[in-house]
Amino acid sequence: MATIAYLALGSNLGKRRKTLKSALKALEATPGIASVVCSPFVESAALTLDGVDETMPAYINAVARIETKLKPKELLTEIRRIEKEHGRIRLERWGSRTLDIDILTFGDELRAGKELTIPHPRAFERAFVLVPWALLDPEAVLPGHGNVAKLAESMHSQVVVKE
Repeated sequence: MATIAYLALGSNLGKRRKTLKSALKALEATPGIASVVCSPFVESAALTLDGVDETMPAYINAVARIETKLKPKELLTEIRRIEKEHGRIRLERWGSRTLDIDILTFGDELRAGKELTIPHPRAFERAFVLVPWALLDPEAVLPGHGNVAKLAESMHSQVVVKE
């Protein structure tokens, strides 16, 4: 039985759009993952530990809906493999990156761990997640926070839809 999961993708280094498209193809080619559907791409200012930083390269972001037979930690392993294949180096928390993929939700799973928390603990406050997610699936629900489209209503001005 497949589980529906939502993933957030982002890139602010290199050929951002090309990287995201390549990552989506890599997800489609991953055994245990099927039916990858992507939101429109959005662009937003870089978010750092200190807040929005307009001096850093802007991000291109998207949200993908996948069906997977993988377990959450197996999916995380595959995501990290895809990030690494796309030049991701984990040196600085919240730093610039060629590719970042986060699990937003995984079916109705609730989990809080050192390596993986589902749903994503900061998704509810991020325009670059909520706006493309709402464009992809206006009926989506972020557990503990409600309807994604409703959460995104006041955030549209924080991103620019690119596609």
